[in-house]
Amino acid sequence: MSSVMDAAYIATHAEEDERHWWFVGRREVILSVMRQVFTSRDLSSPARPAASRPRLAEIGCGSGSLLAPLSEFGHVTGVEASEEFLRLARLRGRPVLPGSLPHDIPIEPGSLDGALLLDVLEHLGDDREALRAVRRLLKPGGSLLCTVPAYQFLWSGHDVVLGHRRRYTTHGLRRTLEEAGFRISRLTYFNTLLAVPIMAARLVRKLRGTSSHDLIPLPPRLNVLLSRLFASEALLLKRVSFPFGISVLAVAHPRAAAR
Repeated sequence: MSSVMDAAYIATHAEEDERHWWFVGRREVILSVMRQVFTSRDLSSPARPAASRPRLAEIGCGSGSLLAPLSEFGHVTGVEASEEFLRLARLRGRPVLPGSLPHDIPIEPGSLDGALLLDVLEHLGDDREALRAVRRLLKPGGSLLCTVPAYQFLWSGHDVVLGHRRRYTTHGLRRTLEEAGFRISRLTYFNTLLAVPIMAARLVRKLRGTSSHDLIPLPPRLNVLLSRLFASEALLLKRVSFPFGISVLAVAHPRAAAR
């Protein structure tokens, strides 16, 4: 995660990352896509010896709230640049190492079966160089799951507080991944069912000059409703790709070097 992220946001993130509707819904979408990517259930079974299970890393894992759910798919390690997030993750007993893209990742090249960059690229100065670094960590045939925020026209104070540098479209993310040496097997928008009200709220806040982030605790019943709506996209995304949404998701693999 970005070292320039607002400290107050980090505190709110840590309080909300397991219950806020956005985190809950995103988690269900990510886990569903991971189940499609790692389709060999016996390979990722916790009953197999640790040495034979896929090796995964979530790079830019924040406070590490996804590491336990991701262990369904193999041995997973978190990597985080923010000292505050790293401290919070370790207080919670999560396996997180210090490190940052592109040149300070404590993982051996060619050792990963899978890597996750979940809302990370938008924080980085050179997203292509970061992706090249991740590509070098992956084994041949390895998988990258990447999510980013969508649409530059939605840029607001929320992006500033979070330390974002850009937002993406599917076309822009495709170009970035391909230029970094990846081939794409899945590319879609998501957070689509709630996109229209989110866009409207974001644009109103932008017109008002609101400079705070959007991670606002909601009444429990409303939070549960929004969580379920967002999470329901996990089932839909098994069958279709969405033409618009608040976020973009890609699954990509290292492209074989030309001979």
